[in-house]
Amino acid sequence: MEKFLNAVQNMFKVPELRTRILFTLGLLAVYRLGAHVTAPGINKSRLEQVWGEVAGTLLGVLDLFSGGNFRTISVFALGVTPYITASIIMQLMPVLSPAMKKIQEEGEVGRQKMNQWTRYLTVVLCAVQTFFVATWLNRNGIIQDTWWATAMIVVTLTTGTIFVMWLGEQITERGVGNGISLLIFAGIVIGLPRGVMQVSERVRGSDPQQILGVIFLIVVLVALIALVVYVESARRNIAITYASRRVGNQTFRGQETSLPLKINMGGVIPVIFASSVLAMPQTLFSAFPPAQGDTTSTWARIHIFFQQFHGGDPYYELVFLSLIVLFTFFYITIVFNTDEVADNLRKHGGFIAGIRPGAPTAEYLNTILTRLTTVGALYLAFVAFVPQILLSGFRVARLPFIGDGIDSFLTSTPGLSWIPTGLGYQFYFGGTSLLILVGVAMDTVSQIEAQLVMRNYEGFLGAGSRLRGRRA
Repeated sequence: MEKFLNAVQNMFKVPELRTRILFTLGLLAVYRLGAHVTAPGINKSRLEQVWGEVAGTLLGVLDLFSGGNFRTISVFALGVTPYITASIIMQLMPVLSPAMKKIQEEGEVGRQKMNQWTRYLTVVLCAVQTFFVATWLNRNGIIQDTWWATAMIVVTLTTGTIFVMWLGEQITERGVGNGISLLIFAGIVIGLPRGVMQVSERVRGSDPQQILGVIFLIVVLVALIALVVYVESARRNIAITYASRRVGNQTFRGQETSLPLKINMGGVIPVIFASSVLAMPQTLFSAFPPAQGDTTSTWARIHIFFQQFHGGDPYYELVFLSLIVLFTFFYITIVFNTDEVADNLRKHGGFIAGIRPGAPTAEYLNTILTRLTTVGALYLAFVAFVPQILLSGFRVARLPFIGDGIDSFLTSTPGLSWIPTGLGYQFYFGGTSLLILVGVAMDTVSQIEAQLVMRNYEGFLGAGSRLRGRRA
């Protein structure tokens, strides 16, 4: 603890680092200030009523990444969601387009072009999304049914999103880095005090079961955080040897280095994909409900099924976990091309001991990557599943044949009665939030520690130790 406090003091001794930290905190304060500025023409009472019906849909996912701004339709209602979507699309484009692949390989110039196109795509996506948001607000009576009210919402929310994107880029360039991630981080953290107050109210009741439930929740969350920190910092290092080269009259000796492969190379993206895909049916049926009193038509029966198809439902959890595994393999296949890595190693005279360059190297890397991805996918599914079960429960009664018997056993057994219903907390530590919070915190601390070590100061863990972030 003493070394940690010394590192915190050293952060403010370095003028440049102190300026970057204060600059970052200032822009985060501006971002949170915008959360209290509501878009023009919003009927707040009607918005609160409608939000209670759609919180579990895709709109709830948008609210998570906007830091609660979407719930109030503030000027920053969409947050950084359009920018994240545009960034993912631009990451996929080099795989689909040879022309985009060549631009990506142009180095710094290519990176700047890709960033500029990402900004343009963000504006386009934001304009489309805000139009649908304005239409949804109009149909639910939250804004007036006029073209002027719709135009005001589109212009206000689009401008707010562009400003948030600019804030994130400024934090990345002039602050401590990871600007977009820090904005999401700040939006999630701002809701934690409310969750802590809710938990503390349970403890004040002096009910032994409530106290045990709180202790159990805290222990599980601490264990999950430790697991996330361990896995996110874990690496599989592959030894790479470079052959000796002769340039002119000089001979450069061969070097030995390593290629670090993360266990979780997909980050939180697969969980976001899976959550978004499963939230689409709820969004669709909330926008187009069946006729009032209709319970027999096919559309009404599907609507009834999807009303129960949410966190805690066995069918939902099965599809959710399967999608996480599927998207993990899909995304990593896109972002890490083993053939390309093997070809680059061959061109630069690098090889893996005992493995021939070219296709054998690509096959060897693909084997290792498949094993790591399998572990990473199961890890993501576990981290996303456990908090959801704690908060939403697992409705075993929905299981065919054996569901009713298991449900009766659990509800009648002390200490297990919470499983079908959850612990009853509206807490903010879901699996997605947990991965974002821990991952961004590790990245930020790692970057600050690198600045301290570069200036001959000890890091947060003291001399000889180094905290590695996800990007290390």
